[in-house]
This record gives sequence, C-alpha cells and structure tokens, in this order.
Amino acid sequence: MEIKIFCPATIANLNCGFDIMGLCLENIGDEMIFRKSVTKGVQITKITGANLPYEVTKNVAGVAALALLNTVENNFGIEIEIHKKIRAGSGIGSSSASAAGAVFGVNELLGKPLSRNQLVDFAMKGEAIASGSEHADNVAPCLLGGFTLVRGYNPLDVIKIASPSELYAVVLHPHIEVKTADARAVLEPTVPFKNAITQTGNLGGLIAGLFTNDYELIGRSLNDVLVEPFRKQLIPYFDDVKIAAIQSGALGAGISGAGPSIFALCKGENLAKEVAKAMQNSYSRTNIPFDFYISKVNEQGIKVI
Repeated sequence: MEIKIFCPATIANLNCGFDIMGLCLENIGDEMIFRKSVTKGVQITKITGANLPYEVTKNVAGVAALALLNTVENNFGIEIEIHKKIRAGSGIGSSSASAAGAVFGVNELLGKPLSRNQLVDFAMKGEAIASGSEHADNVAPCLLGGFTLVRGYNPLDVIKIASPSELYAVVLHPHIEVKTADARAVLEPTVPFKNAITQTGNLGGLIAGLFTNDYELIGRSLNDVLVEPFRKQLIPYFDDVKIAAIQSGALGAGISGAGPSIFALCKGENLAKEVAKAMQNSYSRTNIPFDFYISKVNEQGIKVI
C-alpha cells in the first residue's frame, strides 16, 4: 500500500558523450513516498526541499507518473510525496530523479509490470516538462544504475555499462544557476568534421575503457571538443577547478550535465578525497559558495528504502 524510495543523482554527458552518456551516483539523491489511493489518477500531496508545483500536469514527477498509470490497467490511484535533496539546476539530475522516481514508484505499486528499461520511456515524458525535450541521459542511469549509453531514440535503445570497481566521482556544485536553455543557446548548430571525429574516438575510448577496466584509457577519453569550450564560459573559474582536479591525479574532469556542477573521475577512494580537496581549495578562492560530493558509481540505481 505504501513504499519509500531513494532516487539518486546522476552525471550526464561525461565530456565526450553529449546527450547520450550518464552515470549514477551513490549517496546523493531525493526521497519519494508512494501510496495507493481510492481516488483514481495521481495526486501530489507533499513537497519539501523545493518550491515545485502541486498541479500534476506541471510537475515532472506528476507527468511521468500519470503517463505510466494511464498505460497500465489498474483499479486505484497514487498519492506522491516528494522530498528534494538535489538542488534544482545543479547539473546532477534533479528533475530526472523526480521523473525516474515517479515511474519506478508507480510501477512498484502496480506489481512491477514493466522492466526498468521500459520505464525509461515514461520517465522521459516527465523530463520534457523541465527541459523542453524528451531525453534519457539522466533518467536512464538513475533507473538502471552504473553507466548508460543511449544508442538511439527511435526506437529507444539504452545499454547499461558496468563500471570498474575502483571508479569514484567527485562533484563540486557552485551555488549559481545555469539554465538549460542558456546552456543550449551557447552551442554552435554545426561542428567541424575534424572535431566530430575526435569526439567519436573519445566516446569509443571511454566505453572500451569501462569494459576493459582500463583507467588510463578512460582518462584519455574524457575530453570534450564540442560542448565544453562553449559552456565553460557560463561557469566561473571552471578552468581553475578542472586543472586542480587533473593535477591532483583525477583521470579527467568536466561539466556535469548543463552545469554548473563540475565533476572529476578518479581511481580509488583515497585519490578521490585528494582530488576533492584540491577542487575545494581552488574554488574556495572565489566568493561563490559551493557543495561537494564524493561517490562511488552506483550500480543499482533507484531503490526501495
């Protein structure tokens, strides 16, 4: 009759995988509570941690939940509580956690008629409310865990990729706002053919490195020649933090999603702590407050708690 779930944060793009790659974080995320109701449809009964609409058709979680509930035969309604722990606009999948959590929770109360892969499509419906388009680079890793690759959308084709056991992520979140629309607006509509080849090689290298546990190859592949050169201008002191991360031993660093969060990937927890310290020291010289997180890659994704 009632369940409580944890909806993890995610890092999308991973430099060379713009709009198609993402990974799931372990210890950062929202909580949501779902209850069966005699009133048909979806109702959002409580929201904490953010100023979000209770109107179902204007809420990311509401739209995603309704899309699924209207597709599967049922004889009850759903009440949802949303407890936000991921800041909106942070670049680590705040809206995606809500959308993915909504379809996961509804599916659980329905008796799990759909697989996690099938739920991605419904989560994208909610994600579109926040970003203006249906995309899966955040909701897929949130639902499936680990790394995910969106090979295509027509039809939707998502592949989960297991990560090396010692891979850790460090995330520094400056308390500034980068609107997704602005982050899209700074991108060029066309790219040089040479850069497209470089980016494709890096994407292939990243995937190969994950499959073969080749940390050096992962590091060499975390290079973005298409998006980062334009988007980094929206994030104050981005270059300083990235240089600090790499000089302290990170495999690579870049923009998480549309920003403003900056991520680094590291081999081992001890090194991740050193990298986090270097990134903090670098950003502490600014007058911008920030949060930071250290997380192993979360292979499970959303879970009942």
